[in-house]
Amino acid sequence: MGHAITSAEDRGPRLPTDAQREALMVQAAKLFFRLDRSQTEIAADLGLTRWQVSRLLTEARSLGIVRIEISPRRQRLPDLEARLQSAFGLRDAIVVQSAETEAQGADAVARAAAEYLAALQPKPGLIGISWGRTMAAVARHLPQGWAPGVHVVQVNGAVSLRLGMPGTHAVAEAFARAAPGTATMLPAPAILGSATSRAVLEQDRVVADVLRLAESAPVLVFSLGAAGADSVHVTSGYLGADEMAALQTLGAVGDLMGRFIDAGGRIADPALDDRTLGLGLGALPGRERSIGVVAGAAKHAVALAALRANYVNVLITDEVTALFALESCDD
Repeated sequence: MGHAITSAEDRGPRLPTDAQREALMVQAAKLFFRLDRSQTEIAADLGLTRWQVSRLLTEARSLGIVRIEISPRRQRLPDLEARLQSAFGLRDAIVVQSAETEAQGADAVARAAAEYLAALQPKPGLIGISWGRTMAAVARHLPQGWAPGVHVVQVNGAVSLRLGMPGTHAVAEAFARAAPGTATMLPAPAILGSATSRAVLEQDRVVADVLRLAESAPVLVFSLGAAGADSVHVTSGYLGADEMAALQTLGAVGDLMGRFIDAGGRIADPALDDRTLGLGLGALPGRERSIGVVAGAAKHAVALAALRANYVNVLITDEVTALFALESCDD
């Protein structure tokens, strides 16, 4: 009776054949040539076999992605990525070249985040996401079929108080639709009127179940927002201009998952934080992948604060933000 013969590639996940494959080539090349990781270590980090890593490195050289320096054909800056990883102990960093306008830069970062998520190996079974304009942009760039069967869970409250506000609960749905997979929403406001209201709502079975699911997600993806009049929490009606000004007086530099922090990564206003519904910042350190997506000069301070506090172990950002973080890391 005959026996099936399996190749080394068959024993690992099938390598993609499009832009996701090039993203894997760049990741493997950066880890091997810039961060001195062994092919065995790279295979474990990327969820591949050692044979597949060797094949990716060979293809990267044959395509000209790896020469004397790593030169992806897209807008990636691997040398700067490696410096960020070394300086802040990150699992990974994705840095894209500066664009002519801030809007173009933000869109390029969102596209890079979508490509990074689509290239993850092994594909995540459960992923937690926040909401907002940046996350909505990431969702728009996700390729169809990026993670078949994935379960997407919303990690913080998002019911908008104003009509016509894009990028709220629809983000989780858009992530799941492109996968294709399923989505679990958190059907509650981002900020409640009192700490008591928040505590009561968290005891509701539906809300508690969603939060437990979010807590168990090995991969979290969230944007970093600046403190100021343009904050999505102001434009969506959760905070007034005077409340935002008060937050800035207290030292707030921005937020992640709706939690406003100061330059040291500490909660800027504990009273406001007690009224905020969703995962707390304590859920971020030690996560398999805690992916922060940020672009633009207004968000430099919050990006640096999140890095210093170890809230992110994967940073996806633009060239200027990366340089700011590196120049400020020893301040």
